[in-house]
Amino acid sequence: MSNEKKLVEQITSMDEDFAQWYTDIVKKAELADYSSVRGCMIIRPYAYAMWENIQAGLDKRFKETGHHNVYMPMFIPESLLQKEKDHVEGFAPEVAWVTQGGDEELTEKLCVRPTSETLFCEHYAKIVQSYKDLPKLYNQWCSVVRWEKTTRPFLRTAEFLWNEGHTIHETKKEAEEETIRMLNVYTDVVENLLAIPVIKGRKTESEKFAGGDATYTIEALMHDGKALQAGTSHYLGQNFAKAFGMQFLDREGKLQYVHQTSWGITTRLIGAIIMVHGDNDGLKVPPRIAPIQVIIVPVAQHKAGVLDKAAELKERLSKIVRVKVDDSDKMPGWKFSEYEMKGVPVRLEVGPKDIEKNQVVLVRRDTREKIIVPMDEIESKVTELLDNIHESMFNAAKKVMEEKTSTAVNMDEFKDAVENKTGFVKAMWCGDAECESKIKEITGASSRCIPFEQENISDTCVCCGKKADKMVYWGRAY
Repeated sequence: MSNEKKLVEQITSMDEDFAQWYTDIVKKAELADYSSVRGCMIIRPYAYAMWENIQAGLDKRFKETGHHNVYMPMFIPESLLQKEKDHVEGFAPEVAWVTQGGDEELTEKLCVRPTSETLFCEHYAKIVQSYKDLPKLYNQWCSVVRWEKTTRPFLRTAEFLWNEGHTIHETKKEAEEETIRMLNVYTDVVENLLAIPVIKGRKTESEKFAGGDATYTIEALMHDGKALQAGTSHYLGQNFAKAFGMQFLDREGKLQYVHQTSWGITTRLIGAIIMVHGDNDGLKVPPRIAPIQVIIVPVAQHKAGVLDKAAELKERLSKIVRVKVDDSDKMPGWKFSEYEMKGVPVRLEVGPKDIEKNQVVLVRRDTREKIIVPMDEIESKVTELLDNIHESMFNAAKKVMEEKTSTAVNMDEFKDAVENKTGFVKAMWCGDAECESKIKEITGASSRCIPFEQENISDTCVCCGKKADKMVYWGRAY
């Protein structure tokens, strides 16, 4: 280990203890801190900047597809929540309740929103009268609270940030199209901004959203072989519409119930970035959402002209990328390690010899390749390099997912894949919930999704041996 590496506190090896490796990165890359409330985290500026960039990418796409942002209250009266029975039962174990306001006990308990379907439904029932009022395409950015028993920063916390889209439509066809459209928006953001490959598909009945007709998901695979649900989109049918009286006059003057969707993506994506791209030296932040895309480290900065040249390069690059100069008194080696830990995609080194030769040194965080670039080509080379890094990170993650995906035609193969290979297991399923439950009980692997791209691995269910025509991705998950 070099002296430079010793300057920055080391992290646990992911092969030694993956959970501790993850926690080390969260803390030492200054992404989050623990708060005094169990299960709640403080999102620090560096991680929040990542979330803002993810949010900006999503929000742009929401608006391009005709959606409007709104904001609903964080409190839901118990009577309103109870209107949709399946929904309540699905969230009951995780709901936090407010029973007192000031010195007085409340006459009705208030739920701290675990999700906002009921609030949107109440509102839509008031403002929609005719088919001419449809569709309503609303989204909100907010936090929600779910009283989780086991928590881990970003992956599962009592409070987290997310978007929740809630739309209502005139026809079932329109609502179903919206559900898939928004799943594709999520796929676009996760793959093309976060460089994380995903599997798209439908959840089984037992795994779908409480109160909905169908849930669609994008599933990502972490470096340790566990799956992570990266985003979901739900077709809610008319279940909430009937419970809340969301009706409209159709084109023939008859009363009809609306068709509804909801969809969401959360700050757990920051956890996914850590676990898909990170290594034993820290984070690797995808360039397109990196708070700092290029860090300029002046070498021998005490010598005449070095800091001036660094400032000049920053001025040039700031027109095209997010760039920072570190002109602190720390040694260059310390800075190198620090920004490796933070996963900054590109490090730009410039010193007296570089100035003499009219060049800079660019270092990639993903491969650590060093590239000497003439100063007059710096803008084009940095832009090209950032795109190349994104593509390289995506391909590396896809390769890991492919290597960690197995197939099984019987339970012996299934158990061996889960225990010894880890990752996704592709296997046929008869559609019986008992088989799905038995697989989870025996192996700890849950159904992740029924992928849109189907394969015929065999003609029989991996569990019971009966006829099967559905191929399912299974895996242990966060």
